[in-house]
Amino acid sequence: MDCCFCSGIISSRPTPSVLLNPRGFSSRINYSSKLHHKLLSLGSKQFTELTYRLDKIVYSKSGKAVVFAESGRQSWDFGRFFRTLYFFNGPPNPIKFMESLIAKSSSSSSSEQLKKAETSGVILVTGATGGVGRRVVDILCKKGLPVRVLARNEEKARNMLGPDVDLVIGDITKEDSLAPEYFKGVKKVINAISVIVGPKEGDTPDRAKYKQGIKFFEPEIKGDSPEKVEYIGMQNLIRALKGCVGLHDGKLLFGLQGNLSGKLVWGALDDVVMGGVSESNFQVDPTGSEIGGPTGLFKGVVSTANNGGFTSIRTKSFAVPEDLSPYDGIELRVKGDGRRYKLILRTSSDWDTVGYTASFDTIKEQWQTIRIPFLSLKPIFRARTLFDAPQFDPSKLMSLQLMFSKFEYDGKLNPTFAEGPFELPFSSLRAYMKEPITPRFVHVSSAGVTRPDRPGLDLSKQPPAVRLNKELDFILTYKLKGEDLIRESGIPYTIVRPCALTEEPAGADLIFDQGDNITGKISREEVAQICLAALESPYACGKTFEVKSTVPFSEQYIIDPANPPSEKDYDVYFSTLKDGITGKEALEGSTVPV
Repeated sequence: MDCCFCSGIISSRPTPSVLLNPRGFSSRINYSSKLHHKLLSLGSKQFTELTYRLDKIVYSKSGKAVVFAESGRQSWDFGRFFRTLYFFNGPPNPIKFMESLIAKSSSSSSSEQLKKAETSGVILVTGATGGVGRRVVDILCKKGLPVRVLARNEEKARNMLGPDVDLVIGDITKEDSLAPEYFKGVKKVINAISVIVGPKEGDTPDRAKYKQGIKFFEPEIKGDSPEKVEYIGMQNLIRALKGCVGLHDGKLLFGLQGNLSGKLVWGALDDVVMGGVSESNFQVDPTGSEIGGPTGLFKGVVSTANNGGFTSIRTKSFAVPEDLSPYDGIELRVKGDGRRYKLILRTSSDWDTVGYTASFDTIKEQWQTIRIPFLSLKPIFRARTLFDAPQFDPSKLMSLQLMFSKFEYDGKLNPTFAEGPFELPFSSLRAYMKEPITPRFVHVSSAGVTRPDRPGLDLSKQPPAVRLNKELDFILTYKLKGEDLIRESGIPYTIVRPCALTEEPAGADLIFDQGDNITGKISREEVAQICLAALESPYACGKTFEVKSTVPFSEQYIIDPANPPSEKDYDVYFSTLKDGITGKEALEGSTVPV
C-alpha cells in the first residue's frame, strides 16, 4: 500500500528523520507555519521520540510503505494502522497526521479545554393558564424548582404567571409550533391541557360560571374540538417529549432486533495505533444469542508484543450527539468469559480525546446483565485519570467502545488479563433508568372517560359530561383516546382523573379509586398538589386513578384557621393503587384485576 499520508508532501524519499530538520523542512514539505512552530518548540527528548516514530516507516523497492522489526520486536502492520485511522477519521490529512504525532510526543495529558457539564431538570407545565395548571406553576415557583411553561397566548400567560416565569409559546394542536429547543433540559412534565368547555350563554370576565362547574350551566365546546386537543394534540406532545423524558424500558442503542442491527457502525481500534500487534473485530453471530438468534461479537487475539496489550471495537462518531440525559446509565447484556472488560463513552468526535470509562467483570459461559451508572464513569485520557475533568454529560454521547486490555488506569493492571484469543458476545446495549422509576409525565384527565359507552349504566345518575358526551363532540371519548396514547408511549406516567373540579381549598379527606366508578368533587388546588406528589413517587408510576374529596356537593369545604388540615402523605394513597386498571375492563367485558 502506498504511503498516502506522505503523498504530495515528500518531494523525494529521504530517511524520515531528515524531514525533522527545521531548517531543511520547508524545502521538503508543504506544511503550515503553525506546524513549523510546533516542531521548533519540541524539546530534545520529544524530538527524539518523534524521530523514532517516523524512522520506523521505510519504503520497499515497489514504493510501498513497510515497517521493519527491531531485534525482539514483531513487525508492525502499518496498513492496518492506516485503515484504522481512515475508518475513524476519514481521508487522511497529512498536516493533521504530523500534528497528531507531535502531540503524542510532546504531551502526556489532554490539551482540550474541558467545560463543566451542565445539569438540568426542568419541569414543563402545559395548560398552565388553566385552573389546575397555574396552581402547579405557583407551587413549583414557591419551592424554587426549575419550571417552564408552554402556553398559546403570551400576554395571558404573562399577566397570570408573572414576568419571571420561563415561558415558551406553542400550541399542541400545531406540531410545527413545538420547537425542539422548547424541550431542552426538560425531564418531567405535568400536562393540564384540556379542551375548553364554557356556558352557551357566555360567562363573566372572571369565568364565574365556569368555576362553579359544568353542573351549573348548559355547556358547549369553545375553540378547538376534543379530537384536536385531547387526541391529536396528545400525539404531538408525546412525539415532542419522548426524547427528553425517556422511556420506562430504556433506549436501545445496539440490539439485533428488527432493523436495529445497523444502527451503530463498529470498527476495530487496537494497539496497532501505538505499534502493537493485537487484532480484533466486530462480527454478527447469527445464532449466538441466548435464544438462538443473532448477537454482536467482540472477538480477537491480544498480545503484549511491541509493548502493546489491548484490543477494542469502537463506533464511528454519531452524526449528531445521542441524548441520554433522561437515563441513569448503560446496560449491557453479555456472555462472559471470566475476563474484565471496559466500556468507554465519548462526548467528542475527536480521534484522541477523553474517554469516560468503567471496567466490568464477566462470569465464564454465563449470560449476564451489566449495569454501569453514568456517575461511575471515570474521565480517562491515555490510561490516566483526569481528576479536574467534568462528569460525563449524557446529553452529548458521540461514540461507544468496548475494550479488553492489559492495562487498567493510572499504572494498574487488569488482574484477569491473559494473552491469546478471546471473545465477548453482546446482544444489547441500552440506556436505562435506575429503580425505582418515578413518573416523567403526569396527565390530568377526567373521571367518567370510560362511562359513555359502558353497557348497563344509568346515564341519568351520571355527571353532565357523561350524559352530554355526544353533544360535546365526544369529549370523554377523545380524553380516553389521549390517555391510551400515554399508556402506550413507553413514557413513565401517572394519569389523574379528578371528579368535578371546584375552587375550594385543598385539605379535605380524599378517596382514591380505580375502575372509573366514583362521582363527587375535588378542589383544583388539591389536584395540583397530587400531580406534584406523583412526580416523585414510584408508587404512582404507571397508574391511572380517580380521586374525589369526602365532602358532598351539598356542602362547601372551608378551612378553620385555628385548626388547619395536616399535610398529606400522598404515598399512602398511591401505594394502594394497582397496575392495569383503567375502567376499560367493563367496556371490554373483562373482569377488573383484584
